Amino acid sequence: MASSPSTPPPDALTLEVVELIGEVVARYYEDYEEAASDHTLTGAQARLLSLLSLEPLPMRKLAQKLKCEPSNVTGIVDRLETRGLVERRPDPADRRVKLAAATEEGRSVAKGLRASLRFAREPLAGLAEEERVILRGLLRRMLTDEANGV
Repeated sequence: MASSPSTPPPDALTLEVVELIGEVVARYYEDYEEAASDHTLTGAQARLLSLLSLEPLPMRKLAQKLKCEPSNVTGIVDRLETRGLVERRPDPADRRVKLAAATEEGRSVAKGLRASLRFAREPLAGLAEEERVILRGLLRRMLTDEANGV
């Protein structure tokens, strides 16, 4: 990310934090891909199933959350539907819109996926509750600031 003339270049501490965040993200994705594979899913299928285990969503919203094209989401939903993990249903608010929703089996697989993620759980378990609360607050603040263009 290039700095603008009014923004000073990042200091060494900021650069180190950015590198550490990158390493955490990479290790999280490695663990996520492994957990997905253990459930005979691709990483994209696992992420979509995890989202749908929380609430049914229209394809367009899924594509936004997964940062991919709606046509890609359609293919992923098709494959998960074939396995009985996802179903399509009409949106009660607008019957022209189809929602993708996790089936009971899909929710069970998503729960198993979350339970098998070791990387995120193990290091966090080594932190005191107060440290986890502080970390959560800092991460939320970073995401809120970024969403607000700060």
